[in-house]
Amino acid sequence: MKIQKDDPLNKDLRELLTHALKEVGHLLHGSIHKIKKIDYKSEANLVTHIDKAAEKMILRRIKRRFPDHAILAEESKPHGNSRYKWIIDPLDGTTNFAHTFPVACVSIAVEKDGEVILGGVFDPFRNESFFAEKNCGAYLNGKRIRASKVSTLKESLLCTGFPYDRRMYAGPYLKIFGGFMVRCHGIRRTGSAAIDICYVACGRFDGFWELKLNPWDTAAASLICREAGGELSNFRGKPYSIYDQEALASNGLIHQEMLKVLKKHYPM
Repeated sequence: MKIQKDDPLNKDLRELLTHALKEVGHLLHGSIHKIKKIDYKSEANLVTHIDKAAEKMILRRIKRRFPDHAILAEESKPHGNSRYKWIIDPLDGTTNFAHTFPVACVSIAVEKDGEVILGGVFDPFRNESFFAEKNCGAYLNGKRIRASKVSTLKESLLCTGFPYDRRMYAGPYLKIFGGFMVRCHGIRRTGSAAIDICYVACGRFDGFWELKLNPWDTAAASLICREAGGELSNFRGKPYSIYDQEALASNGLIHQEMLKVLKKHYPM
């Protein structure tokens, strides 16, 4: 599906998405060192009052401009039935944020007829804005980005994250980690899947894997990565969906090597 840049609706979608990212980013930047009320969705899954306030800011903008559009957001129940769906993570990296570790972002995507057509990820602590429109390329602060040209796993820098049930399944997750650790230059863990995938898109990382993510974690970043020439799939090598439980992103050149490691160390 080719997005027409001169379509007035697409222009309105882009403008709202961009403004919402900046507005919420300003809130996150100004709030990280303030006292935060922390609740627990599960033993290792935090939520702060800033997550909720940020999401309300985004929803308020969308409902005012596009009241009929559907919403899928981390801190709210899904609602609406429309060709257009906004997929929102108001604060990706909540655990980092709660500990004043400044690696976090806001992620917003627009899905049309089941396909993500717009995606933006804004890291207010580095003032980095990643953006992509379907079939129009990927950008960082307005400059075109491309995935890396690293061609072998042994020369790569990888990133990953661990699911919230890691205390129960530490063994299997660490087995995968170990499988990659002995085959690459290094592995990093930032604590934000959206940032990780965007870093694959701009060449800072060469590959990323993680289990049990949610659509709002990857909707925007996965489009950005694809538009930057990256490749995404599940752990079996099948085309990636934001509704999958397995996410593998790479520069494309090391994708098959990464799949071999996953197939060896993860019980499919």
